[in-house]
Amino acid sequence: MKGVLLSGGTGTRLRPITHTGPKQLVPVANKPVLQYGIEDLKEAGITEIAIILGNKGRDEIQEYLGNGSRFGVDITYIVQGEPLGLAHAAGCARDFVGDDDFVMYLGDNILNQGIEDLVESFQAGDYGAGIALQHVENPTQFGIADVDDGGNVVQLIEKPDQPPTDLALIGVYVFSNEVFAAIEELEPSWRGELEITDAIQSLLDSGHQIDSHVVEGWWKDTGKPADILDANRLALDERPGSRDGEIEDGAEVSGHIDLADDAVIEDGAVVRGPISIASGSTVMGGAYVGPYTSIGPNTTIKNVHIENSVVIGDSEVTTNGKIVDSLVGRGATISSSEGLLPEGRRLTIGENSNLKL
Repeated sequence: MKGVLLSGGTGTRLRPITHTGPKQLVPVANKPVLQYGIEDLKEAGITEIAIILGNKGRDEIQEYLGNGSRFGVDITYIVQGEPLGLAHAAGCARDFVGDDDFVMYLGDNILNQGIEDLVESFQAGDYGAGIALQHVENPTQFGIADVDDGGNVVQLIEKPDQPPTDLALIGVYVFSNEVFAAIEELEPSWRGELEITDAIQSLLDSGHQIDSHVVEGWWKDTGKPADILDANRLALDERPGSRDGEIEDGAEVSGHIDLADDAVIEDGAVVRGPISIASGSTVMGGAYVGPYTSIGPNTTIKNVHIENSVVIGDSEVTTNGKIVDSLVGRGATISSSEGLLPEGRRLTIGENSNLKL
């Protein structure tokens, strides 16, 4: 079985962060979102992986992932170009997949329990496809699956007014290579795209059984700043602390702290986990870094009170004030200006921004 990881989206909902970089490399708990998908595929025994690239962020993604060897996988790059739908992206991988089955995984998804059960369930039967599902509170906003008592899919409905179930497709699929014939017969939807739900429905209509697996634990689509912060909180709760860096005498540190080698928490700083601080970063005396914060590499934190936030890296945050629920782009500088300070600030700061607060 092979893996196909989709990385062609433009990330419009994550602007301004994605004005200067691909959304799939935005870090969650100091690990790019795309890397979580690679690790899930590897844990499921899939080491031949195609990365589907769009027109934006190709160079950055290829530079970060390389040939995949440092992740224990073999990566092939395929250029989709303009995003013309998930089924179009799958079709681009036809030569790579060959006669094999494959997992298609949306590159901005994070699952805390991986995909091994989904893959094993598909392999245990004779299916045209398998889909990962999760119970959601707002099924009218998702593609919804109606399933029988055996977990076989009866019907797929895109954003139904009256959903038959609350089981939403979450963006992880297993396919036999029969799906490529179904994709060839598709017509673009009203959105002008080839829809993967239409391809699966075509398999179902032609007599193929469609397996389903309800994902336990949390799942996040990291398409918006608030989603990144939610995923960061969830991932930090799962990550064990590893204090490889330096904690000076006089620093107050508690909770799960993931402190990378060559990172420093100085005398007089207060740090409350769960938190992740990447290599080359310093939390200086007078700073308070509160729970559910990730500080990216080569960043200086001074004077500020910051919590429940993601600082992507190569930044200086030295303002005298409080920053909460914020996403700070790479290379940003946040310093103080004169005047009264509000109780707290909520920010989404793009790359190389310079703010005085």
